[in-house]
Amino acid sequence: MRPLRLFSLGLLSLALALPAAAQQTLKIVMHSDLKVLDPIWASAQISRTHGYMVYDTLFGLDDQLVPKPQMVGDWNVDAAGLIYTFVLRDGLAWHDGQPVTAEDCIASLKRWGSRDVMGIKLLSYVKELSAPDARTIRMELKQPYGLVLDSLAKPAGIVPFMMPKRVADAPATQQLKDPTGSGPFIFKSDEWRPGDRVVYVKNPKYVPRTEPAQNFAGGKVAKLDRVEWVSINEPQTAISALRRDEVDAVESVAHDLLPLVENKKGVTVARGAYASQYDLRPNWLHPPFDNPKMRLALGYATDQKEYLTAAIGDVAYWRECKAYFGCDTPLASDAGLKGLLEGNVAKARELVKEAGYDGRPIVLLQVTDISVLANLAPVAKAQLERIGLKVDMRPADWQTHLARVLRKEPPEDRGWNLTLSSTGIVDLLNPVTSLFLNAACEKASAGWPCDAKLEEMRDAYARASDPARRKAIADEIQARAAEIGTHYPLGEWYSASAISTRTKDWIRPPSATVFWNVTVTGR
Repeated sequence: MRPLRLFSLGLLSLALALPAAAQQTLKIVMHSDLKVLDPIWASAQISRTHGYMVYDTLFGLDDQLVPKPQMVGDWNVDAAGLIYTFVLRDGLAWHDGQPVTAEDCIASLKRWGSRDVMGIKLLSYVKELSAPDARTIRMELKQPYGLVLDSLAKPAGIVPFMMPKRVADAPATQQLKDPTGSGPFIFKSDEWRPGDRVVYVKNPKYVPRTEPAQNFAGGKVAKLDRVEWVSINEPQTAISALRRDEVDAVESVAHDLLPLVENKKGVTVARGAYASQYDLRPNWLHPPFDNPKMRLALGYATDQKEYLTAAIGDVAYWRECKAYFGCDTPLASDAGLKGLLEGNVAKARELVKEAGYDGRPIVLLQVTDISVLANLAPVAKAQLERIGLKVDMRPADWQTHLARVLRKEPPEDRGWNLTLSSTGIVDLLNPVTSLFLNAACEKASAGWPCDAKLEEMRDAYARASDPARRKAIADEIQARAAEIGTHYPLGEWYSASAISTRTKDWIRPPSATVFWNVTVTGR
């Protein structure tokens, strides 16, 4: 026995002498600092990206933008198209160790469906949501609705992330502080330093699907032990940090700084796989844009090329596009847009005069700390002044801007008249998904357009099953939106990221940077 014991002790000594496996830590400069943890309360991209780290969804879009089960294992719908049954897959647990239940998911769907444009529309068709058992979600509809799975797999804007019932029971108007999810990473509250860094660690209990990862579907395998979002406000400093190997990636590179990273050793530049659309949005609640002629004047005054040149510069990363649903998409069209978005100053001035504009200042919001947004407002100011409007431009960082956009007070009392934004094309693909086409008054997105006819059209689109009929309705919706001025597209642009060659296996879905499946070496 003694020789055996000595042999065992030798193995133990050898094991203790071996170095521990190096932890994989990835450091990245994100496009914005994270200040809002609740991705249902705010649709900001950085909050949504945070959501994809810590939460999961019932369905996710694959690389063909087709909904696929994610937290759901088996599912079916009855022959009448009225009763959907979803069974949660095995192994789902919250970060605190509690099992994910159907009741959790129902509470999450209700909270999401009280705030998101597509969720609101889905729940308007739902007769009852119930949980026959701990893992089964039963959704009974009032009438067939063709966008059930598309809604549950919604990838951008306000995403239907699943949360524990104790968290999701809070109203969507109340910002959540508890980031407990069931996703592949865990948020480290004790290491969160707004303005400095955000830290996530691998969720050791997460059970990924067995299919290969594709966009937001398939196996979300966390290969990184730790992810740090490092705040560097000055864009050129962020590029320098990447080139000195202090960080592994810069999520969004200002287009005028691309020469600093293109064709540089150890760095890869990646253009976004999907375009984004710039939009100008008027606030319908207060003068002067409570007047439809004033809103239409915006459509005639808009010159897309001026916005795109100022915001992006490099023509390889932008294109003019009038289509509300994006160019080169199934619903792309110029219906109702003849003469609009071409900088017709004379026509815009005529409408302003007919509207009886009284010379009040137009409160125009400007985002200052996101490079692809910062130069939009000065262009808007110049175009508005050409048609005789007095403009009061209010600069602010993104988080301050977002808080103001959600306010309904008059412009002179912390409110606003006009705002500019960017939305991923994947979130604009149809009239129900498109956030700014919601014209449901108080239930609409910020800007609060209110038009019963447009809402009837959106309902008709949702009920239609024939693709040709859907296309015809979408054309009518676009024409109506342009006529009443829900918003006006300012063209399309593509993002650019700079990534160290130490990293590999990035998945680049639309609308968010994701960190599952990524690996990093040499740190």
